[in-house]
Amino acid sequence: MAAHVLGRARATPDKVALSVLSATGSEDWTYAEMLAAVRGTATGLYEAGIAPGQIVLMRLGNTVDFPIAYLGALAAGIVPVPTSSQLTERETATMIADLSPAAVLRDPEVASAPGAKEITLEELRAMRALPPAPFDMGNPDRLGYIVYTSGTSGKARAVGHAHRAIWARQMMFDGWYGLTANDRLLHAGAFNWTYTLGTGLMDPWTAGATALIPEPGTDPARLPALLKRSHATIFAAAPGVYRKILKRDGKLDLPDLRHGLTAGEKLSRELHEAWEAATGKGLYEAFGMSECSTFISSSPAHPARGDALGQPQKGRRVAILGTDGPVPQGEEGTIAVHRSDPGLMLGYLNAPEETAARMSGDWFLTGDQGAMAVDGQITYLGRSDDMMNAGGYRVSPIEVETVLATFPGITQVGVAEVEVKADARVIAAFYTAPQPLDEAELKAFAEANLARYKQPRAFIHLTELPTNPNGKLLRRALRAHFPEVTQ
Repeated sequence: MAAHVLGRARATPDKVALSVLSATGSEDWTYAEMLAAVRGTATGLYEAGIAPGQIVLMRLGNTVDFPIAYLGALAAGIVPVPTSSQLTERETATMIADLSPAAVLRDPEVASAPGAKEITLEELRAMRALPPAPFDMGNPDRLGYIVYTSGTSGKARAVGHAHRAIWARQMMFDGWYGLTANDRLLHAGAFNWTYTLGTGLMDPWTAGATALIPEPGTDPARLPALLKRSHATIFAAAPGVYRKILKRDGKLDLPDLRHGLTAGEKLSRELHEAWEAATGKGLYEAFGMSECSTFISSSPAHPARGDALGQPQKGRRVAILGTDGPVPQGEEGTIAVHRSDPGLMLGYLNAPEETAARMSGDWFLTGDQGAMAVDGQITYLGRSDDMMNAGGYRVSPIEVETVLATFPGITQVGVAEVEVKADARVIAAFYTAPQPLDEAELKAFAEANLARYKQPRAFIHLTELPTNPNGKLLRRALRAHFPEVTQ
């Protein structure tokens, strides 16, 4: 995978591969410098005693160190596990127990649990100057990297992907991005977010383009100025970032920008229209998940029609399934991807039964509902379970409820995604207790035990939670109680 991503380095060694943008300038990395840093890191990981096939858990911050360490591990045939720096010690302890990693790649400023050998950020940076290791080439179907996703069971699940997953990403170049070697793609996300890692870094490098990343902590209000100053031709962000930009700015003068990209959560028609009105540029949406790379999208060559997401990218096999197989065009069913897709996961690590449960014959069931029109365009119709979406991160309500249930005084708790205003959603916790609990203490407890994107933004005390006749919690019914409390 790493050899594929940096394959353009020999042809264009002096071209800028990455610019980290600040208010006053940029930190630039050429393709030659990036290649040397990645291959030197591979040498360093070998010298640290880590062998091909072993796992390293990444606990690094929002800096260029993250993609260098990630690709360095891949270059050495070592299996990296990228994780959000927002995870708490408690959450990483579960991962370490689950993975038994050979090492944790650790920035001391990022929380991590004990229990594994650590390679420090200082040691990782020193590795870049080492002689380059040869790329560990092998079977493209072998385990390449692991990402974590929250499942409906409430336990974060380790999703194993093969090296071949990088091939699937090329279908996005025309099917979503409209990406060429001449582009300068600015991604608004953090280095250590998988959306940024793929769309913002690896894909531009694979195409021989230039990746632009704002420095950590950049205010969204500054992004239009950075887009203009850096001559960005493509902008990628989650819908929430577009929303913040448009809240502060009217017309946007971005002469070099060709279009925008968005993914992570459903894009509303109002936000889409507002962006196009402010910029005069198109905005193209995509749909994917941790278990499979983005596979449905609109693009400059094939814009979405009406409320549709777009269509399956060329080379993808996508179906809408009912209980007895594919449903007629126009009818609702579960969005499914064929098992032959190179971007589809190898499976959930050490969980063959859970992996099998997601398959229906030759089809992987996404758990998302949709309908396909006669022209192939797919309309998204929501989740078939209670999974929440917090700023582009999928979050299991059970995972959050399990943590909050340990807070003293809570007798029952349920969480749900609620709409606080038009086109803005947050996670809210509804709980029962003999009397209302101190909200500041509840928020502090959540902050100490849950990653920020999993933390409820509101805590609502109820005399009882809605349940079905069998006593099972009805999470979708919780939303009805939110306006009653906040009005």
